[in-house]
Amino acid sequence: QTVSINKAINAQEVAVKEKHARNILPKPPPCILGTHHEKGAQTFWSVVNRLPLSGNAVLCWKFCHVFHKLLRDGHSNVLKDSVRYKNELSDMSRMWGHLSEGYGQLCSIYLKLLRTKMEFHTKNPRFPGNLQMSDRQLDEAGENDVNNFFQLTVEMFDYLECELNLFQTVFNSLDMSRSVSVTAAGQCRLAPLIQVILDCSHLYDYTVKLLFKLHSCLPADTLQGHRDRFLEQFRKLKDLFYRSSNLQYFKRLIQIPQLPENPPNFLRASALSEHISPVVVIPAEASSPDSEPITDLVEMDTASQSLFDNKFDDIFGSSFSSDPFNFNSQNGMNKDDKDRLIEQLYREIAGLKEELENCKAESARGTVQLRGRASELEAELAEQRHLKQQAQDESEFLRTELEELKKQREDTEKAQRSLTEIERRAQANEQRYSKLKEKYSELVQNHADLLRKNAEVTKQVTVARQAQGDAEREKKELEDSFQRVSEQAQRKSQEQAEVLDTLKRELATSRQELQVLQERDSLSRAAERHGEEMAALRAELQQLRDTLSREQESSKMELATLQTQLRDKESGEQALWQRLAEEQFALLQGTAREAERMVQDALSRLEDPAHISCTGSADCLLSRTLAASECVERLRDAHGKYLSNGAAVGSLLPCLALFAHLVSDTLLQGSATSHVAPMEPADRLLEMCKQCGSEAMSYLSALQDPGTVEGADCSLVTTCLGRISAIGEELRPRGLDVKQEELGDLVDKEMAATAAAIETASARIEEMLSKARADDTGVKLEVNERILGSCTGLMQAIHVLVLASKDLQREIVESGRGAASPKEFYAKNSRWTEGLISASKAVGWGATVMVDAADLVVQGKGTFEELMVCSREIAASTAQLVAASKVKADKDSANLCKLQQASRGVNQATASVVASTKAGKSQVEEKDSMDFSSMTLTQIKRQEMDSQVRVLELENQLQKERQKLGELRKKHYELAGVAEGWEEDGEY
Repeated sequence: QTVSINKAINAQEVAVKEKHARNILPKPPPCILGTHHEKGAQTFWSVVNRLPLSGNAVLCWKFCHVFHKLLRDGHSNVLKDSVRYKNELSDMSRMWGHLSEGYGQLCSIYLKLLRTKMEFHTKNPRFPGNLQMSDRQLDEAGENDVNNFFQLTVEMFDYLECELNLFQTVFNSLDMSRSVSVTAAGQCRLAPLIQVILDCSHLYDYTVKLLFKLHSCLPADTLQGHRDRFLEQFRKLKDLFYRSSNLQYFKRLIQIPQLPENPPNFLRASALSEHISPVVVIPAEASSPDSEPITDLVEMDTASQSLFDNKFDDIFGSSFSSDPFNFNSQNGMNKDDKDRLIEQLYREIAGLKEELENCKAESARGTVQLRGRASELEAELAEQRHLKQQAQDESEFLRTELEELKKQREDTEKAQRSLTEIERRAQANEQRYSKLKEKYSELVQNHADLLRKNAEVTKQVTVARQAQGDAEREKKELEDSFQRVSEQAQRKSQEQAEVLDTLKRELATSRQELQVLQERDSLSRAAERHGEEMAALRAELQQLRDTLSREQESSKMELATLQTQLRDKESGEQALWQRLAEEQFALLQGTAREAERMVQDALSRLEDPAHISCTGSADCLLSRTLAASECVERLRDAHGKYLSNGAAVGSLLPCLALFAHLVSDTLLQGSATSHVAPMEPADRLLEMCKQCGSEAMSYLSALQDPGTVEGADCSLVTTCLGRISAIGEELRPRGLDVKQEELGDLVDKEMAATAAAIETASARIEEMLSKARADDTGVKLEVNERILGSCTGLMQAIHVLVLASKDLQREIVESGRGAASPKEFYAKNSRWTEGLISASKAVGWGATVMVDAADLVVQGKGTFEELMVCSREIAASTAQLVAASKVKADKDSANLCKLQQASRGVNQATASVVASTKAGKSQVEEKDSMDFSSMTLTQIKRQEMDSQVRVLELENQLQKERQKLGELRKKHYELAGVAEGWEEDGEY
């Protein structure tokens, strides 16, 4: 193998010969088959490390080519053996990147590609080195999680980008105007592209399938960046495949596929059926490798035949004609006897040859069987290692799930806050509706004002018409008076003419004419005045008519506009009501859907093996059941209000969220209680929990359908909760007789003892801290200060919690005892009082034990794990104290809020203790370097067997300790009722 590696990686600018790197059996043994024989790449790297890769670019280029083939077709351990050299490859890549001519840039980019390939396969161990996977294996690689598929697609884009960069850089470095593919230098640069083409075909196929899968789960806008990046790489890859297929060098070595004319349309799901996976075909070699072992056997048979013939000639002579022994003369046999003897010998020779061939065939079959058995044993060993890794991964997953469960409560609080935000938005919608209603009233008022204005204009027109009539009457009267005056003048003239003398006729006539002229002048002036008045009246009348017509037209237009606006407002208001109803039902559907998921999650966790270790008490189950039953009653009332008035959805949504939370909590608490209960009631309790969850799911599913929301009924959930409560009553432990009049004093004593224990623990921690600063130095002092400082913070947080609990208890007693004394109140509520006493004892005991553990750790006699367990035990005890304190508290109480804040402070301080302890442990403990380079194969095999034995022993001990822990929890549950004096008829 060393000879093959040195022949494959040399400084000559020619392509790497296939016989030195292929995965068949030529002579000498090749590089790839060598990795399978030794189950790794130790020999390869031991030879490569002696080569001057940093001093010769062609040598480094051919190393990259061979290493690429090993990663693709070598043993799976090649990647593990090569990861340690990843930083050296990065340094070498940066070094060659400064050389802009020749193979410098090519080596830099190729080394970056190899590093990216190793990182990809390290992150995604399901992908083999040659990237050949089925669709089912591709789905399993993403673990059916859209987030994993999203991240995997990004990593494939990065991987394919490095491949395309090398592809493009090689083509840019060639003079395409010449036939470079037939020259040795050109083939040296083009040869590694065969591996690149194989990688690119698989990466392109997988990215297309993953993008179709992502578009079926995520919005198109979210994946816009993925589509843009894919389109860019598609164009590059299509161009490079086309250019490569035209080169003479590739035509005899590989059949390159051609990509479609247009990229896939990921926005159309049916386009996936049109996708054709590109297939790269590598033609069979001229000299089939399968014929070589046969040639060896034929040569071996020929050699055996020659050896046998030589031996025969040595015994019987080379020929009978030249035989110095004359058998005819010695034994008297004739020529026929000799012929028969020769034929007999030939038959015996043929039989011996057949036996020899059979022995060889049997030996070959035995060798193949032994090799197959060895491969099976190696596969079993690998599977055992894989199972071990899976167990470690599962343990890590359980830890992660525990942290997620802690975050789930915070998510629930966020959901409640989001419901409050939804109610606020609903109120804002109601305010907008009120504003629209006010605007509508204002429009109606404007309409009424316009109607009144129209009536006034009509009245003015009527007055104008009356004035016109009066003017016409006056004109007629003036004409009548003028006629009368004319008649009177004529009569007077006749009378004067008759009286006057003929002599005075001329004077009379002149006077008469003068008088008539005077009268005519006055009448004409009067008529002129009346004409001017009539013209003014006519103009005013016409102006009034024009004004009236304009006012009427404007009123009609404004009235039509107002009517149109009124109709639009009515239709808009109706649409708003319809939209509001749809949004309210959509909110109900969304809330019911989330509540259904929460209950479904609780049901699925009932069957989760990780939940088997969780235990609970019957008292806690009863309190959860009671809270859930009360919530169901409130939910029934809110549902009825919503059916009568759709706007009352704001009161239904919080009840739904609380219903899902309390029912899920009841199911989990019921399952936890069944784990420590006798078999028969435990089975009944678990079955009833499943039935309760199923009924809750049915009710929530009915709320999501507009056709069944009216008939949805949660009475079956109430029935199931009642049965769960009845089973919980059966499981409640029977306590000892405690004098009720002593409970009040006992509560005060236990709370005072707890406070004293915490103060004593704080004082001891201060003493230990002072002593550590005086005696210790360096890393030990730093670790002790960090651990004791976090313990001091935990004690302070517990002290604040105890004070808040006392204030809340005082408030509960004062608000609930009425005219009774505090002792009578404690005696009346004996169950609640006993819970406080038990919680106080647990907190004081936990503080004392933690201080003892911290003292031993500081002295170097204890273990860090014991200190972490003690801190977690204190957190559990304080949680018990908080639960016992807030059972009877008002939900709007300020003291309850302070107690909850103090509880969160204790949890944070506990996390600080655990974190500082883990950090101190990792800082103090020394890790083995695990350097096996100087060990022999026998020593490594021996240590491997010892390690497997140790793993089995530790797994056995872990199983026994888990069983012991379960039994201890059961016994603790049984003894807790007797020790704390729980009573069957006590009020919680």
